[in-house]
Amino acid sequence: MTANGINGTPDLQEIHDFLIDLATRAGEIITGAKPLVNSVDSKKNTSDLVTEYDRAVESMISTELRSRYPHYEFMGEETYSPSKPLTNAPTFIVDPIDGTVNFVHSFPNSCISLGFAINRRPTVGVVYNPFTKLLYSAIAGRGAYRNRTEKLPLKGDAVEPLKGLGSALIAVEWGSDRHGQNWDTKIRTFEQLGKRREEGGAMVHSMRSMGSAALNLCAVAAGVIDLYWEGGCWAWDVCAGWVILTEAGGMIVDGNPGNWEGQLDGRQYLAVRAAPGGQGQKEIIQELWGHMQGTFDYTTK
Repeated sequence: MTANGINGTPDLQEIHDFLIDLATRAGEIITGAKPLVNSVDSKKNTSDLVTEYDRAVESMISTELRSRYPHYEFMGEETYSPSKPLTNAPTFIVDPIDGTVNFVHSFPNSCISLGFAINRRPTVGVVYNPFTKLLYSAIAGRGAYRNRTEKLPLKGDAVEPLKGLGSALIAVEWGSDRHGQNWDTKIRTFEQLGKRREEGGAMVHSMRSMGSAALNLCAVAAGVIDLYWEGGCWAWDVCAGWVILTEAGGMIVDGNPGNWEGQLDGRQYLAVRAAPGGQGQKEIIQELWGHMQGTFDYTTK
């Protein structure tokens, strides 16, 4: 396809550059936000928040993308409908503010996450934190970068092998679904990962909960987090970070044991950083699966 998606092959570089432009403009909206008095709403509960800025950013981005690429599909967090699931069509998958709770509390770990998928596979990704001015981006087959010039992972050829959970720093998130089987699976697994080995646990170095799926994936891509295990987020949370991570030599598999082919809209993910020759990647994935206490079930959308 051409730039407007009518004929031929998508111009991925042009799409990548335009998404960076959009992310920069969206960042100006976010950093220019006034105090969030009377502008915060709850969706399904008090930990699932949306602000007028989430809506304003998504409106700007969707308007620009639909104008420039009218023949591509669009999926955004604030306008998503279960009646329009992800298809194989070229699709922009957008989270206007990933880390809204952080944004509301002025904790500077939120971002714009702009992804492009073809055949349900992440193909272009741009993640931008306007508070720290850190930009992560990637095109499938062309590598991943921070601030356009720093190739990921940041350690380059000095990246170390993975040595198992006992030497790992892991990202996890609480999420907004805090009841039922999925919540129990998370909490019991967190305990198992942290518990000392003498009691059957993994005793990981530590766990981090930073409040943004997209930035967690970018931290794994950079190599500063070893794994990120998640259940409950959506395609717009992970699409952009997915291609950034895999282009940095990392892997994403299913968050449940045994499935080495993670699905973009599967809602359960396990991401692992790069390692020389892939040393330790599959082993640490299997080790984490082995410490899971229960499984996720997000079949009810």
